[in-house]
Amino acid sequence: MSGKVLGIGGVFFKCKDREALGEWYEEALGFKIDPSYGGTSFPSSQLPQDAYTVWGAFKSSTDYFAPSDKDFMLNLMVDDVEACIKQVVANGGKQVGDICEEDGFGKFAWFIDPEGNKIELWQMPEQQ
Repeated sequence: MSGKVLGIGGVFFKCKDREALGEWYEEALGFKIDPSYGGTSFPSSQLPQDAYTVWGAFKSSTDYFAPSDKDFMLNLMVDDVEACIKQVVANGGKQVGDICEEDGFGKFAWFIDPEGNKIELWQMPEQQ
């Protein structure tokens, strides 16, 4: 085999109101929405050292995406999970579960966005 995947090149999904959802993410989490295509890019220069992207297939019976009934869940790498979840809630997002959970992979928090998508916020562990 000579070809291989180098990472996630983007996450694309359908939504009811692209402009409104983009504006919500701008306000709640600081996305810089490019009006030419309605999305945002995250340059590698802004990512923490040793950052990585996870691809994970879940069993169809999982309840990890609950309470959303969608077949996917986005994970957003953030610099401060506590501040981000507060911003999300202040902008009308619905927090799911504890504000943060910490394990060997870092800190996590979850919310439901205005279109019913469950989003996981992830703060990488401090670099040693």
